[in-house]
Amino acid sequence: MKPITLKTVLLLTTAHFSLAQPTLKPEEYRPRYHFTPPKNWINDPNGTIYFNGEYHLFYQHNPFGNEWGHMSWGHATSKDLLRWQHLPLAIPEFTSADGKSQTAIFSGSTVIDKTNQSGLCPAGTKDCMVAIYTGNVTAGDKQTAQYQNLAYSADKGRTWTQYAKNPVLDLGTKEFRDPNVFWYAPGKKWLMAVIKPTDHQAVFYESQNLKDWKLLSLFGPMGDTTRVWECPALFAVPVEGSSAKKWVLTVSSGHRQKNYLAMQYFVGDFDGKTFTAQKQDEVLYVDEGKDFYAGIPFNDRPANQVKPIMIGWLNDWEYANKIPTMPFKGAMSVPRELSLRNTPQGYRLVQTPVSLQAIRRKVTTMTNVSVSKATPVSYAGESYELEADITLGSAQKVGIRLLKSGAEESVLTYDIPTQTLAFDRTHSGNVSFSDRFSSIESVKVAPQNGYLRLHLLVDKSIVEIFANGGQQVMTDLVFPTKHDGKIELFSEGGATVFSALTVWEVK
Repeated sequence: MKPITLKTVLLLTTAHFSLAQPTLKPEEYRPRYHFTPPKNWINDPNGTIYFNGEYHLFYQHNPFGNEWGHMSWGHATSKDLLRWQHLPLAIPEFTSADGKSQTAIFSGSTVIDKTNQSGLCPAGTKDCMVAIYTGNVTAGDKQTAQYQNLAYSADKGRTWTQYAKNPVLDLGTKEFRDPNVFWYAPGKKWLMAVIKPTDHQAVFYESQNLKDWKLLSLFGPMGDTTRVWECPALFAVPVEGSSAKKWVLTVSSGHRQKNYLAMQYFVGDFDGKTFTAQKQDEVLYVDEGKDFYAGIPFNDRPANQVKPIMIGWLNDWEYANKIPTMPFKGAMSVPRELSLRNTPQGYRLVQTPVSLQAIRRKVTTMTNVSVSKATPVSYAGESYELEADITLGSAQKVGIRLLKSGAEESVLTYDIPTQTLAFDRTHSGNVSFSDRFSSIESVKVAPQNGYLRLHLLVDKSIVEIFANGGQQVMTDLVFPTKHDGKIELFSEGGATVFSALTVWEVK
């Protein structure tokens, strides 16, 4: 959760409405199968949890406008992580009893206290839902404190009560936020990972009752420290092809090489007190695109769900207030299942989107298509899923032009000699709202047995790219001004065979 002063919000709002607002078309960029609020601003996912057949998504939300401000928790639920029911505002910002300060509800998590051991919910409550969040306190336009608060619900998150003795964890600082809490079964205790942003440290605490917290250890600085750290998550992840699990710590921060915000991760071991990262020779990033941030896994999950499931915010703070969408601003990724792959370079995170089978229909299938020039796919649309297996031959480059309308296009290119996958949105449509938006992002992707496998989720203004089974991922926003939605295959320097390509339209 990135704090912004009230003065900054007002300046951004004024600039946005004076420059961009007249050109916006309502719902033009509303994705079909990525979560968005009915209206107004959202950012970080919060309090993600599975409970009694429902996935809960809480999220940073401004109930009063389409810019950052008045941070509160919005709320939605889903049975399948694809179709969401919007619920009333869950936890609103509030004013102090003396009226002199305002507490915004910054990022945090939720847990289920199954026996109401904390005593927070009324006597007789079997399952008490508890939110642990950062209270960001301001007086006028001056930020004065950040500390960790509790709120609780006895009705599955529909209504909430603030804990009367908040805060439960206060270091007396203005930079201490984003608690991620989970039940650690081996130690029969609650564990919290929380961030000291400017110190580039994750701090770990334990508790028996969610109200009293004891310091365990600190992690960091390590890895990428080019920006402040935010939104930690610590969780166990299965290793592909074995029964083993390793612990993963994710932190939202910056991207050292590309100079924008990103998420990094560390793989290691956790003994109930200390997280020890394994040696890594490079900084590991969750997503190599510009628009995936603050991702966190769902607490708890169905008994048959082995892999953790993460959902992230699709936007970038460098232009978040300026993106040309209305009446909403901000979206969430399609939830991703996580595993680890043991590679010669060490453990690497693998991400695959949850299955869209329930909401899609197959419209185009192509096999063994030799491509030596621009070759159209017999499908046009702006919300679809695409899978392609590409046999890499003697060509120099191969790729797919997405959301193509004349010269307007978003281009995914694989440079075969350098094994580089790049996404070019410089001609994708509206790129003028920010000088930081137009970009070409790239990542190294080694072929697998002479193949490149691509899995694309395209949804109006969102492109999620999963390469080689999700070992490399890029996510970027695009804002086409034309809407032909054509798809075109191409190859340069020789022919390339698309051995299989399937497009599913998403309902």
